Amino acid sequence: MATKARVGVVLAGCGVYDGSEIHESVLTLLALDRAGAEAVCVAPNIDQHHVINHLTGEATGERRNVLVEAARIARGKVRDLATVTAADLDAIILPGGFGAAKNLSDFASKGAGCSVYPAVADLVRAVHAAKKPVGAICIAPVVIAKILGSLHPRMTIGTDAETAGAVEAMGARHEACDVHHTVVDRDLRIVTTPAYMLAQSIAESASGIDALVREVLALI
Repeated sequence: MATKARVGVVLAGCGVYDGSEIHESVLTLLALDRAGAEAVCVAPNIDQHHVINHLTGEATGERRNVLVEAARIARGKVRDLATVTAADLDAIILPGGFGAAKNLSDFASKGAGCSVYPAVADLVRAVHAAKKPVGAICIAPVVIAKILGSLHPRMTIGTDAETAGAVEAMGARHEACDVHHTVVDRDLRIVTTPAYMLAQSIAESASGIDALVREVLALI
């Protein structure tokens, strides 16, 4: 990389049960920074599907905005996804958390029959069409499977048979993968890792995320 790579990190709120998984998001930002890349945090300016009390696991009935909540992780430095184009980025990474399956898409309720929030789908398609790498962590590969499934990308969500079946139903080719490694589709420039789909600790999650960031940057 002749210049500092600019990598979009697509956030879906703040918190594992209703937004972006915080550990995965911060580990992604840390790995990018350590590698000398610039993270460009982006999030859609939409209401969350719902708000979960992370202490009790119960829905609160509140309304919160995905972009506003994502700003907590980004320390305020986050852009409205609708204002970002593929030309602004050299790659894109989607951390996991239920927000990927509730806010960026409705996979949590509809499975393989889900739809993806249009601005998210548009940006991922544009980045991919520009032959720039796409990374997805934990449950977020289901979003990529829905968007790019017609190209039959190789990817992983770990070893969960039900979720793997949904990924394949959307057209992707699922490969089982442990928490420390990645699945890299070099032809399509797509990199995925299980993280908290399998991780039992933050250190385990970091192992695969570090590997994913290295692979994404190597594909630029």
